[in-house]
Amino acid sequence: MFDGVARRYDVTNTVLSFGLDRRWRHRARQCLLAGPGERVLDLAAGTGVSTAELARGGAFAVACDFSLGMLRAGRARKHRRHLPFVAGDATRLPFATASFDAVVISFGLRNVVDVEAALREMARVVRPGGRLVVCEFSRPTWAPFRALYLNYLMRMLPAIARRVSSNADAYVYLAESIRAWPAQQALAATIAANGWTSVRYRNLTGGIVALHMAERG
Repeated sequence: MFDGVARRYDVTNTVLSFGLDRRWRHRARQCLLAGPGERVLDLAAGTGVSTAELARGGAFAVACDFSLGMLRAGRARKHRRHLPFVAGDATRLPFATASFDAVVISFGLRNVVDVEAALREMARVVRPGGRLVVCEFSRPTWAPFRALYLNYLMRMLPAIARRVSSNADAYVYLAESIRAWPAQQALAATIAANGWTSVRYRNLTGGIVALHMAERG
């Protein structure tokens, strides 16, 4: 499915989010606090949009994704060819224990077949004291706004995707997966139960997106 949307993935995300996806990824980088020279794993990196954002801050960022089509599309982008792209399964990462200072996963955790296994693997490859940021769609906190958002998600988003995406059916899955994803507090509890401490979260755009931050104990 993700191979099928790779060609127009970047532009589709920008259109469907009204350009907010760039701001959300920028805030994720800020919250990760990755300094120059630090090794950062960008998991479920897709075409490397967020990896490039991390690299701009001076970190050595590695893009890892399960979809070979996404990785190929990323490497075909001229301004991302310098980034290291690695194929990998989030539940069995191809990296040594404690090999990264931080890990970020943007809009990908809900697509992993075993979320808890992925969180444990991320904890394994991050050094003690290292950091995690999960940037993911979440639940708007104000009920009237939440109703409006869900209407957009289930009705308008698939219709727009049919015009701009290279695989519109994938965005029906996108809408359904967002609606089924746990709320902020529930995700925080799952993160805390799988190798991470000091878990907290910050809502963006009224809770459409939440940044969950944690540390490796």
